[in-house]
Amino acid sequence: MLLSEQSYKRIDREVAKFPPEQKQSAVMSALAIAQDEQGWLSPEVMQDVADYLGMPAIAVQEVATFYTMYNVNPVGKFKISVCTNLPCALSGGEKAAQYLKQKLGIDYRETTADGQFTLQEGECMGACGDAPVMLVNNKRMCSWMSNDKIDSLIGELGAQRGAEMSGQGMAGSAAASTLVPGMPAGNVPITTSSMTLDTK
Repeated sequence: MLLSEQSYKRIDREVAKFPPEQKQSAVMSALAIAQDEQGWLSPEVMQDVADYLGMPAIAVQEVATFYTMYNVNPVGKFKISVCTNLPCALSGGEKAAQYLKQKLGIDYRETTADGQFTLQEGECMGACGDAPVMLVNNKRMCSWMSNDKIDSLIGELGAQRGAEMSGQGMAGSAAASTLVPGMPAGNVPITTSSMTLDTK
């Protein structure tokens, strides 16, 4: 077994939501839990999930490779998905993407040399009125991403990483409760069950 005891307990809680003969229905949650711990889903991890749920490994791989929220290759500490669907593209999405590529020095499906940022294209995120839209680590949605807001976001994420490495314990704090630097005063992130939305 490749995952921690805590992760298997989390998977067990997801499995318990389904009838015993349908525990394979927990595969999406199990993959998300495995990815939370490992950072990405290696073939070995997918095999482990398959064995734990009693299903063919190819069935697990089909799920993991179908949805863009799963990382089947190593990614950086912060994976930034840029919506490239038509509404975002017509509302500055392509310009925002080009600015982000230039700022990070990478293209889609690439990771910065320091292992900090990975950039990828994303499908519609259901926030067409907030374009350009970006998603950080599948959990934090960032709206109306101007160049200034992109600068602030990258600076903030870099500071989080620096604090982690220096042992100051800031990891995840912004995604949970704080504003993106540069956001207008009086606006706060709206936290849903699994995603934080940075509002205009």
